[in-house]
Formats: sequence, C-alpha cells, structure tokens
Amino acid sequence: MLSRRHLISTGLAAAALSTFAWPAQGQNTRFKRVRSQYIAALGPTDANSGDNAHTWGHWPVDPGPIGVRLRDFEKLESNGGVGPMGWAFDPDDWWLDENGLIMMAPNFPMPSGRFLVTNAIDNVALLTVAAPDADGKQAWDLSDERTLDDVTHKKCRSARYRAASEGADCTPAQADQGVFPLAPDQDPPDVAGCDRLVYSVPIIFAVEESI
Repeated sequence: MLSRRHLISTGLAAAALSTFAWPAQGQNTRFKRVRSQYIAALGPTDANSGDNAHTWGHWPVDPGPIGVRLRDFEKLESNGGVGPMGWAFDPDDWWLDENGLIMMAPNFPMPSGRFLVTNAIDNVALLTVAAPDADGKQAWDLSDERTLDDVTHKKCRSARYRAASEGADCTPAQADQGVFPLAPDQDPPDVAGCDRLVYSVPIIFAVEESI
C-alpha cells in the first residue's frame, strides 16, 4: 500500500503550482515545504470559509502507515490498545481510513497559521486559520475561491466513531471489513452502536513560519 506521502511526491501536478499565486513572503515570514500533513475538516464541502476550524483535527504525520487493520483489532486490544509508534486507541472515540485501517486520532484543535494545501492532483490553495476568538471559535478561509472539496484528496477518507448512546457497544469489531478499500468519494461505513462523523482530508505540503 502506497503512503499518502508518496501520492504527494508523484501526484501533485506541476501545473497546479506553476499557476498558483504564492503568497508574498515578507521579512518576517516564509513558507517551508514539509512532509505531508493532513487535516480532518468538518463542514460543507462546497464552503471556502467558515468559523469552525476549532472542530478540525490535524495529523502532523501520515496516520496510514502506523494504522492497524480491522482484522487485527484483537491484537490491538491484547496490546493494551497501544498502536505502532506508541499511539493509543480510545475505545470511546476511534477513527477509520479508506483502507479499513484504525488510525491514531488527530490533534485537536487545528493549529492557527497559514498552510499551503492540495488535493494531490491539480488544486492548490492557501489555507488561513485564525487564532481562537473569545468564544473559542477559529475562522478559516481558502484562497483562489477554492472549496474544501477542491483541496480534498478523494482517495483519503476519514471517519470518527463514538458511542451513539450511553452504554452502546461501539467497537471496530462490528465494522464491515468487506467494504474496504473504499472507492473515491465513498464514505466509511456506519457501524452498529456508533455515531459517525465523516471528515474531509485536505493535505498540507507547506507551512508559513516566522524567521
């Protein structure tokens, strides 16, 4: 299985970068290319701005290569819920990707800053995430009239599962393994006893940093 990091190195069209209007880099800022990072973004896929980035998650590393396949869930349990590289499985709040991998949870909330994001094919945009306001909300917007759908890699699917009610048995053991790998745009399945949230997955390939 190819990592998402490989998709960035091979799939990002050069034309997308050549036509993208790079933001001005002043004396105190610059954009730095980074290994692919991933956003778990909630919201309408046709939106290009909002005030809910505090509900978004952020994976600073690719969670795929350190995920655990559904068929190996019992092994994960027998290991005390400790996944590869030491991430911890939370039985009350767990994640699946498009390959049927149980993933480590992203970090919440999304960090503030400016990020160059892509769908790994032909779209690039500048994502600006504001610091939390007095109510804890974080505004966000995408440049060039791009929408969340425009900068979402369609093969990357991410769903979060939590118990639908107190005492409900929400477990990866009840997930349908036969639907994986998912087709592009196909959502991860519902799981008995669980509430499911499906997140868009924009890919970060550069970040603004102070100098």
